[in-house]
Amino acid sequence: MLVLSRKKGERIVINDNIIVTVVEIRGDRVRLGVAAPPDVTVHRQEVFDAIQEYKQREAVPEPQAEPTGESVSS
Repeated sequence: MLVLSRKKGERIVINDNIIVTVVEIRGDRVRLGVAAPPDVTVHRQEVFDAIQEYKQREAVPEPQAEPTGESVSS
């Protein structure tokens, strides 16, 4: 992991098209602004984790009833 120090108003550029700006520092909280192209998604870690968990649940097929071997007549 690359660790960088920045002051309020300073920026970090990622991949020539994503800019992260330190907007505010208050105690142990830092507000960041992220400018990125529309095709780049940006999430807080907890939101990203929730999205991944949801996708994983949706990908698991519903269990289906086991065939009993009995025929159903109409």
